[in-house]
Amino acid sequence: MATIAPATLPGEIASAIVNPVAYGQWSELKDKFRWARDNMPVALVQAEGYMPFWAVTRHEDILAISKDNARFLNAPKSVVLSPVAVQMLTHMITGGSPHLVSSLVTMDAPEHMDYRKLTQSWFMPKNLANIEARVREIARSSINAMIATGGTCDFVREVSALYPLHVVMQILGVPDADEPLMLKLTQEMFGGEDPDLNRARSVELTPEQISQLVVDAVRDFESYFMAMAADRRTHPRDDVASVIANATIDGEPISDRNAAGYYIIVAAAGHDTTSASTAGAMWALADDPEQFARIKADRSLLPGLIEEAIRWTTPVQHFMRTAAEDCEIAGQAIAKDDWLMLCYVSGNYDERVFDSPDRFDAARGPNRHVAFGAGVHQCLGLHLARMEMRILFEELLDRVESVELAGTPQRASSTFVGGPKTLPIRFVAR
Repeated sequence: MATIAPATLPGEIASAIVNPVAYGQWSELKDKFRWARDNMPVALVQAEGYMPFWAVTRHEDILAISKDNARFLNAPKSVVLSPVAVQMLTHMITGGSPHLVSSLVTMDAPEHMDYRKLTQSWFMPKNLANIEARVREIARSSINAMIATGGTCDFVREVSALYPLHVVMQILGVPDADEPLMLKLTQEMFGGEDPDLNRARSVELTPEQISQLVVDAVRDFESYFMAMAADRRTHPRDDVASVIANATIDGEPISDRNAAGYYIIVAAAGHDTTSASTAGAMWALADDPEQFARIKADRSLLPGLIEEAIRWTTPVQHFMRTAAEDCEIAGQAIAKDDWLMLCYVSGNYDERVFDSPDRFDAARGPNRHVAFGAGVHQCLGLHLARMEMRILFEELLDRVESVELAGTPQRASSTFVGGPKTLPIRFVAR
């Protein structure tokens, strides 16, 4: 296939892709991604303050890159979109690394798989079956708390932000009393761009100031988990915290930086993304009483509800990759060391794969969304996320007769990890 001439996205669309506020304005952003898919599916983004990068917006191309871990790497450059000023600050803080946090998502082979294997068995279905009864207890308690509100609540605040947090902290080994701190630090780290979530609770922040707030949250995470690691080395328990604290690679203990990053990715990504998808499911059902009634009557639709909520919400909105060699994507020439953005939001709404993608359909099938990624970097916690959501909605559907929106939900303003930050609902309980 002949290589097409380089395509540069129009300024309005390029500006939206890098603008956190645009991700809180979901419908308008999706319209811009639709234009890109139809007209420039692999296109150069030149936005003020950012290094040029390629936006990859079609499902087919996102999937192909995700599976080609030899040609498209995580480690050389940041895996998260950030302005040049923030990248310079990160290099200064880390002593030369492009990654503020060293974790599974920043590693390539063979390091990535060596680290992934340390905890992988904890998140596989066989082991998760051992904790299903405990997860159900947590889910039932969460629904009890929701019902105790008397029929109106913010579902994010009362249920979806707390339930997966409690589950993951039980697996990790964080005490119940420290869960509010874990939630606060997670929101500050992932929500640094959102004035309702960042540490300063401020709108008027420069990229450097936002980055410093994220750095502060990461440092607090690191301090907490390094103290936990020291405890688990002296007093190991049957939890993931002990596995990480006592882990070795090639016979050598893992570094404090890699241990801290491992804790952070399990603690933060392990609950925040599931929280977003859970809230997304409730948002869709509250907006569609007939679909809620249909799923309540036919529980065989639950697996479809879960996958559709994950697609429809797309909590991880992008990851970046770096080209390891000259190549082509959809006929577009990509040079070695070029930076690429896998636009998961766009891929999960691609009409070439999903019929009427804006419509939430629990009966959609097949549902080949890219929200969990693909290839060796596919989400470590995907089985846990599915189990948590299934159990919660089993309990909710048994206890709630009907639900509707009681106000206008809001999504977080964040380019990286996002989802509903408020979800006011009104419900009738049994």
